[in-house]
Amino acid sequence: MTLVVTGRITRARVPELCAELERLLALSGRSAAPAACDLAGVVRPDLSAVEAVARLSLTARRAGGGPLRLCAVPPELRTLLELVGLADVMDLPGFADGP
Repeated sequence: MTLVVTGRITRARVPELCAELERLLALSGRSAAPAACDLAGVVRPDLSAVEAVARLSLTARRAGGGPLRLCAVPPELRTLLELVGLADVMDLPGFADGP
């Protein structure tokens, strides 16, 4: 089950995205496969996008979907996640913690 996020993420969109993820998880029956979030189409990520990723991760865990796997994370968003310290707690492909 993959939630595809495109466009600009504003604070106003965050509850909509969480509701969509909850809906997808309910439809999938919370299968053994972890929920995924495809972020390839996100443009001009800022702290609202970071908030969205954090809240989507919490939504997935609370709904029984396990950890949220992030896919195709734009470099700008990856940098923001690293700066705020979320890259090491998110399922972020290619992130190595420390030396």
